[in-house]
Amino acid sequence: MRKLYHIIFSGRVQGVGFRYTTRYLAKKYNLCGWVKNLANGDVELEVEGEKTDLDNFLDELKEEFRGYIRDYNLDEFSFTNKYNDFQIRF
Repeated sequence: MRKLYHIIFSGRVQGVGFRYTTRYLAKKYNLCGWVKNLANGDVELEVEGEKTDLDNFLDELKEEFRGYIRDYNLDEFSFTNKYNDFQIRF
């Protein structure tokens, strides 16, 4: 089953390679979407693909930044197929 996740990460998630690691992992799991820094210091992520791949991606991302992520808010939606790659947005 394919899904779309919209996630806001908080903590020390800017200036630590978070977006670049997110892009690397998204490509590793064949996921599409985008990631960007927010003005308040959080990072916003929208990513879609197979639910199993999304969950593995998220687990690996949380493990990689376990000392930096204080909290995250995940909303799950139906797959949209509106992305064809994964980008870092500025």
